[in-house]
Amino acid sequence: MVQSDHRIVGLAVPLTDAQWARIEPLLPDRTPRRGGRWRDHRQMIDAIAWKFRTGAQWVHLPAEYGSWKGVYTRLPNWAIDGTWERAFTALLAQAEAEGDLDWVVAVDSTIVRVHQNGAGARKKCPYGFRQAVAVVGGW
Repeated sequence: MVQSDHRIVGLAVPLTDAQWARIEPLLPDRTPRRGGRWRDHRQMIDAIAWKFRTGAQWVHLPAEYGSWKGVYTRLPNWAIDGTWERAFTALLAQAEAEGDLDWVVAVDSTIVRVHQNGAGARKKCPYGFRQAVAVVGGW
């Protein structure tokens, strides 16, 4: 039987060592070009995962993950510099190569809605009818 390093994680369950071994080489060096050392990447990823699993606000991040501001700042910084995209692309490629990835996509049209502006809804004039006519040159 093949043992996978994938598992369902709970609210406060950190990454396993096997999961971290796959992710760690894909992340930037912990010593940035300026300033001091970054906090541990593993702890940051666990903090980000905790935040999105719970849906809590950043300020309610448990103290065990460090300052919420550091985590909050690193998340968009890694998006801007392409770290997340590179990591996800590499992890998907690894999983695909190992045959560990099964794609199942199902879209039910009853839950897919077009915004009212895209569905041909009548557009309201931002000001009243008489003002609109006056602007266009009517009455």
